[in-house]
Amino acid sequence: MIKRTVSIDNPSRLNIDHKQLVITQNDETVGRIPIEDIGLLIVEHPNVSYTHSCFMSLLENNSAIVLIGKSHYPAGLFLPLETNSVQTERFKSQIEATVPLKKQLWQQIVCKKITNQAKLLESKGVPTAPLTEMARNVKSGDSANLEAHAARYYWKNLLGKKFKRDRFGLYPNNLLNYGYIILRAATARSLVSSGLLPTLGIHHRNKYNAFCLADDVMEPYRVFIDRKVYELYTGADIGELEIQDMDELPLDKMSLTKEIKKELLGLLAADVVLDGSTFPLMTALNRTTASLQRCFAKEQKDIEYPGL
Repeated sequence: MIKRTVSIDNPSRLNIDHKQLVITQNDETVGRIPIEDIGLLIVEHPNVSYTHSCFMSLLENNSAIVLIGKSHYPAGLFLPLETNSVQTERFKSQIEATVPLKKQLWQQIVCKKITNQAKLLESKGVPTAPLTEMARNVKSGDSANLEAHAARYYWKNLLGKKFKRDRFGLYPNNLLNYGYIILRAATARSLVSSGLLPTLGIHHRNKYNAFCLADDVMEPYRVFIDRKVYELYTGADIGELEIQDMDELPLDKMSLTKEIKKELLGLLAADVVLDGSTFPLMTALNRTTASLQRCFAKEQKDIEYPGL
């Protein structure tokens, strides 16, 4: 089943009735959505009220809840804790994963990320030999830090020489940051449903980061956000503009409007190809996290990722 992303961006009251999320605005019911259909609930407006049973029903259904703060970025994320019947056993295999295994898994993640970046640049008509060479030479644990080397080539050739990737930078960084945060929430939800701890990362290990494993796993998926932001930023399909055209585009013109957020949220339901079959991105995330769990349990060696 394709899970839906529901965004509440007007003053509303949320409650549960007959296993449906009921959305009421100005004393009028504007939506009724079966709880089992909801994968991600995003509450954007500050004047939204909800009952305890509303959140509990969503969590019991393995739905993630994101609360948006005054900065218009996610301020909190609620995840279910009891969605996997054997999660204690899976926590154990994750915690006991050896350093060599984690380095091999990170090698796979970086290789796939660079490969997807190369495919996006290829569709733009940019030479990709430097990236494909880097992807081939990623070592265990990415000891040469080829991920960073690839990023410098990638961003310069995707969004122009003037663009500088920055978590707090000017447009189009704001679009990228919003897309990545939604992707991060969806990844954390999939990890939990696979019986894994989102906090305990393979490569990311910042003690202040509660979602280190989500940040690891989502890396090859970032390119789907990048492609959509490129289209929103340029108003053109990938491949229609030269690099010199990109350098003429403004870096401070667009805010996160409701329409842009809707476009980015829609990516979770967009089709991606994994092992020759087409899935919604959120379903592919579930396959990726389930395969990672099997890697921790030594039941398989490779993490399953979609290609661009």
